[in-house]
Amino acid sequence: MKKCFFGVLFLFFQICLSQPFQNWKGYFSYNQIKDISESSNKIYAAAENALFTKNIASNDVNTINTIDGLSGQTISAIYHSDTFNKTIVGYEDGLMIVINDADGSMLNVVDIINKNIPANIKRLNHFMEYDGILYISCDFGIVQYKLATLEFGDTYFIGPAGQEIKVYQTTIFNGDIYAVTQYYGIRKAAIINPNLIDYTQWQVFDSGYWNGIVTFNNQLIGMNTNQKLYKHNGIYFQEFGTIGQPGLDIRATSNYIVVTSSNHVFIYNSSFTQIIHIQNTQITSIPVTFTCATVANETIYIGTNENGIVSSPINSPTNFEFIMPNGPIRNNIFSLNSSSSNLWAVYGGYDITYNPYTYLPSGIGSFGISRYNEANGWLNIPYSAVFDANALVRIAINPNDETQLYIASYFSGLLKLENENPTTLLNQSNSGLEGATGDCRINSTAFDKSGNLWMTNSRIKNGLKVLKATGEWQSFNMESILTDYASNDFCKIAIDKSGTKWIASYKNGVVAFNENTNIFKKISEGVDLGNLPSIDVRAIAVDNRNQVWIGTNRGLRVLSSTGSYNSDEQMKANAIIISENGVGAQLMGESFITDIAVNGSNQKWISTADSGVFLFSYNGQETIYHFTKDNSPLPSNVVNDIDINSVTGEIFFATDKGMVSFQGTSTRPADNLDAVYVYPNPVRPEFVGTVKIAGLISKANIKITDIEGNLVYETKSEGGTVEWDTKAFGKYNVASGVYMIFIAAEDASETAVKKVMIIR
Repeated sequence: MKKCFFGVLFLFFQICLSQPFQNWKGYFSYNQIKDISESSNKIYAAAENALFTKNIASNDVNTINTIDGLSGQTISAIYHSDTFNKTIVGYEDGLMIVINDADGSMLNVVDIINKNIPANIKRLNHFMEYDGILYISCDFGIVQYKLATLEFGDTYFIGPAGQEIKVYQTTIFNGDIYAVTQYYGIRKAAIINPNLIDYTQWQVFDSGYWNGIVTFNNQLIGMNTNQKLYKHNGIYFQEFGTIGQPGLDIRATSNYIVVTSSNHVFIYNSSFTQIIHIQNTQITSIPVTFTCATVANETIYIGTNENGIVSSPINSPTNFEFIMPNGPIRNNIFSLNSSSSNLWAVYGGYDITYNPYTYLPSGIGSFGISRYNEANGWLNIPYSAVFDANALVRIAINPNDETQLYIASYFSGLLKLENENPTTLLNQSNSGLEGATGDCRINSTAFDKSGNLWMTNSRIKNGLKVLKATGEWQSFNMESILTDYASNDFCKIAIDKSGTKWIASYKNGVVAFNENTNIFKKISEGVDLGNLPSIDVRAIAVDNRNQVWIGTNRGLRVLSSTGSYNSDEQMKANAIIISENGVGAQLMGESFITDIAVNGSNQKWISTADSGVFLFSYNGQETIYHFTKDNSPLPSNVVNDIDINSVTGEIFFATDKGMVSFQGTSTRPADNLDAVYVYPNPVRPEFVGTVKIAGLISKANIKITDIEGNLVYETKSEGGTVEWDTKAFGKYNVASGVYMIFIAAEDASETAVKKVMIIR
């Protein structure tokens, strides 16, 4: 398969990144704070897989995410070095990223990832800087990192007989380095000892069970797993505080000790007197649990699991303020739907077997809804406002009234929103929907051209339903077409131009239905039954040439025409055969396909459960892009859903670790050439990118000439936008000047002329 990658290949080797990815945007959640660090003028917050900073003087908040070069993996620790003006980010998989705060460049350090130790013990837990060296506490031991040269030093395996043991935290006291371990107490060694790689040089300082250690006011302070705090008086540890819960974080600032548990933050002064106790129940605007806390510039900053950072002046510790960049409720977005001006997101869901009860380790998904637009940013509608509707899975926007939408629940029925407000929860008690209480499973939803909302109702006989524009309900019995309807689950639905519904299912392949014929037909597994590679169909789309693209858990098939539904013969979908190294192969063979989206040029975006996203030409013979977490800002190769803004061409990718978008150029074709425009215009010397000519009709001929009439570029539009790289037929940059753009319909029935100025 040919693979065309955009721009610079982003590899997980030691490589510096100083330029952001062009044409990409990040839409990350900054709710869940993993760690906090501080400098003389900033607070640094590590969310699940992105960062944000707050300037203490100006209150400006800035974000850093995969668009800037961060990994999409889960962050476990952050540290800012004022001395070296660098921010170090540690990850659960052992990756470390060093950010040069002077210019924003990033160094991906993969030495720990590449260490020959089990992958599940590479987590980075804590950073401690001493004398220009960063001591990194890991799940296997301690690693040195030299901040001046950005090179690793020694690795210390300090367990019995030199075995790998988890180290939570380190500190320096009276010339010794102290390490708190998971099961082997506190260990110490002389920091100047040149042979610390020898485990016998590390003494057992205390054999108890500890989970944190700091140095404060010239004393050693420990946090014990018995939920108490101790200071070492030179002979033994002496209790001075009680947490009442397992401690999560302990740190020492210049004037305070700050201790955090999930429900409490305690602050002690230099006399070890508790001066502040903040409980999460004091924060009444939204339920929160704590993760970490610090004090900077006499202000308390508390990381939460749900709502970013809570801050409060230390002299007024109940005057709370939330600090969090605008973003969605969480990173793991289950599905999306984009209209011309709004993007909607829901968080699901069900597991791979369509079980909503085991979607999360804690059980069913109980989340709100998010809406994004350029004018107002994110609006997050909380779970408390959606009538206890769980497992929200699909969004249908009324094409005739964008202020009205319906959200399917795979547990509670169908939620209606008007003007961004949930108004009604439709279920088996107040509508044509069916199912037991708490088991009304609606998934696929789609409006037809008459404004009727079609939907699937899983595990019942009348599995296809329609809510008509008049408010009437109608159901269609699917018992004759479904194998074991009582255990069948539906996925997505697509409606073609003739009104035929194409329905993806878990155990019955693709089901097709048109109410004008009142006939159900099926495309299933096996050559004689439809030629699908699997009856588990996860994605379906009707393209601009009336072909049905079908994505299964084991590959891709294409039905050549929607008109096949009207034939008496068994509908048959075929694989797309491509040449790979001179050998014929099936396109997307054996891939677990999660979604298919068709852009304005009839190209296909296809997402997968483990291989990122692809953009294929209209017939699948050319791979235009293949984006993964290793060569793009995709935070994960697990892509749940894709949606396209047909007006702007922006493509949204929802992954299990956050959402990003790519600015495509294949927008929906216009009806005429009245609104053609060119951007940017003028093109200034510092601009990096391409000139876009938008508002085009399909198959328009575009010719670009210099002011003297010399042709420098020509092309034909597929959708509503074309690009020009400001080169003369791709060979060399054109000179400064005014360039004429001549546009004509394929039949020359209408024309337009535009100008663009190039400044070199």
